[in-house]
Amino acid sequence: MRKFLFIFILLFLGFAFSQPEEKMAENSNAPTVIDRIKSLKNNSEVSEALNEFFNQVTVWSNELTQKFEMLSEEKNQTPHAETEKPVLKSPEEQIFSIHNFEIGDAKEEVESQLGQPKRSSLNEYGTEWHAYHSEYQNFVMISYDEDNKVSGMYTNQDLVSSTKKIGYGTPKEAVAEQLGKPLDQMRKGFVLYQLEEKRDYDLFDLDDNYVTVFYDKHRDNTVTSIQIISKSLEKQKSSFYAEASNALKEGLEYQLFDLTNADRVNHGVPILTWDDHVRETARKHSLDMAENNYFDHTNLEGLSPFDRMKADEVSFMAAGENLASGQFSSIFAHEGLMNSMGHRENILRSEYEYLGVGVAFNKQSQPYYTENFYAD
Repeated sequence: MRKFLFIFILLFLGFAFSQPEEKMAENSNAPTVIDRIKSLKNNSEVSEALNEFFNQVTVWSNELTQKFEMLSEEKNQTPHAETEKPVLKSPEEQIFSIHNFEIGDAKEEVESQLGQPKRSSLNEYGTEWHAYHSEYQNFVMISYDEDNKVSGMYTNQDLVSSTKKIGYGTPKEAVAEQLGKPLDQMRKGFVLYQLEEKRDYDLFDLDDNYVTVFYDKHRDNTVTSIQIISKSLEKQKSSFYAEASNALKEGLEYQLFDLTNADRVNHGVPILTWDDHVRETARKHSLDMAENNYFDHTNLEGLSPFDRMKADEVSFMAAGENLASGQFSSIFAHEGLMNSMGHRENILRSEYEYLGVGVAFNKQSQPYYTENFYAD
């Protein structure tokens, strides 16, 4: 830093001495330090004047250096300072690992590396998603079975390693070349569920697990996240939609919030703060849609999201709303929203500060999701 300042000062002096005197006089009527030095070119006092000048420059340099060092220290102490990414190793027994863990690993081993989860919430399989992260960096959700072994994993960050050279950002075509043809249906009991033909994910049967690879169509259909569910865990869910409950409703809400923040970190956008107040606004709209069998931002009384937020005394300068329905989990809901440009813009809008998520179920246990974003 001091070397840079010294070079800058020398360049400035060279430039100043090369200017016509009348131009320098036009900039200031008072004699400058440079004027004084010029007047002393043939005087015995020139050495003293130069020493005085460079002593002052040294003081300025020291002060600027201290300020830059203070700013640097403050930056390193911000709550969203970048967390070091783990060194990813090739899986030992399976095709995929996430955060260097595989299905069947012990919970004790996971938490010895990752610490305690930031949140644990009920998922659609009847177990819990345990969310591990550092300010939503190195984000992973892990489920455990009754023996405290990993039974499910998910991440939407660059934490995937594979023996097939597939990871975050891999093109969809390369995934197909490595893993072959994906499944187009899944059996649940005596019912065979057909997966939609046009979808932004592929489902594979690998290592006695179901591996779902999600793609980001706004980034040239490259891998954006991966979910791995053991077949034993999948069998615990007897139908496409899990049985509705208050605990599952809250779990899906918090999971969608966490997924949103993890993707905001991916795109360099500040994370959002959970807001219970606007969550109630979102819940009421989800319930209204579920009970009255409609799907729209404007409710049956003609009220917009902004009308409903104002009615609930939510004060905002900017606000937005995302809706989803038909997806059986928050993971699938979030991935679908990220592949819809208008919803994606809401998720990644840097001005927003708060988010409340509200979920409700219809009579068929199908969840309706409402996300209300705002800044005050």
